[in-house]
Amino acid sequence: MNEQLKRDILEKIKSYQRIVVSRHQRPDGDAVGSTKGFVEMLRLSFPEKEILLINDDYCDYMQFLGGEDEQTSEEFYRDALLIVLDTGNKERVSNKHLEHAKEIIKIDHHIDTRPYGDISWVEDFRSSACEMVVDFFLSFPEELKMNKQGATYLYAGMVTDSGRFKFSSTSGETMRCAAALLDFGVDTDVLFAHLYLKDFVDLKFQSHVFSKMKITENGVAYIFVSRAMQKKFSLTSEQASASVSHLDSIKGSLIWLAFIENDDGSIRVRLRSRFVTINTIAEKYHGGGHACASGATVYSKKEMKALLSDADAHLKDYKANQEGWL
Repeated sequence: MNEQLKRDILEKIKSYQRIVVSRHQRPDGDAVGSTKGFVEMLRLSFPEKEILLINDDYCDYMQFLGGEDEQTSEEFYRDALLIVLDTGNKERVSNKHLEHAKEIIKIDHHIDTRPYGDISWVEDFRSSACEMVVDFFLSFPEELKMNKQGATYLYAGMVTDSGRFKFSSTSGETMRCAAALLDFGVDTDVLFAHLYLKDFVDLKFQSHVFSKMKITENGVAYIFVSRAMQKKFSLTSEQASASVSHLDSIKGSLIWLAFIENDDGSIRVRLRSRFVTINTIAEKYHGGGHACASGATVYSKKEMKALLSDADAHLKDYKANQEGWL
């Protein structure tokens, strides 16, 4: 699939001495894993090249995978290839020197609503950008190299973005790619301990979410994570956003939302669903994403209530016209 496009990307990589790899702001496991895994693969395959992993922010949740390179000069980018992974639009790229790169390649698995890049490889049916990186590696076994460390980065991203292979985006190809990584000796015991063991305070916050969560008439579960709540539990931005995952197992609730209050008064929204497509709602409120996992931003309590009302109406319509949901 897209064999010529992948070949074009490989040839472009070969033609550059300087390569920078970046991803989206406020990164998740897939953004970190895909970029670190891609860089590890390139450094193993092309040790003579200058290959840097540069971003303007990082992810506390994935710190155990190690750091990234320091930002370099604007001049460095002028004859460099910039490869951006897991980022649907330019505005979210976590690299202030984006526009100074000589050429840009986009590799992404989000719906391609705002295309960019001199070469753009988008497969929105994929479970993760990490899956695409593995597919890229497997497409050129005679030219690309991988090791246990790179495989660990990529497996971490695949696991987190697929919900431990539970989400509907998980396919037979997803599992074949995961199997190829495990063949490099990924230590899943250590990896899963880093990813899923929780501090005591995290469990206290989870308990608080259960006591404060609400549900609409038609089954939209939601939580409002105020600045006061974030302060009380010393939450990072990532921990506050992860609160949405605490609402994912309620029977009859096919849509669940987390509203996270920002310091500037805006409210980040994490939208998740089972069976129901919700990215259209996110797009209406300054966001977007996958069919069942999206993000948005609202700028007042009134707008937050409007989004919640739209989600409730959307779920009511879905339940009235579909069968087989739980």
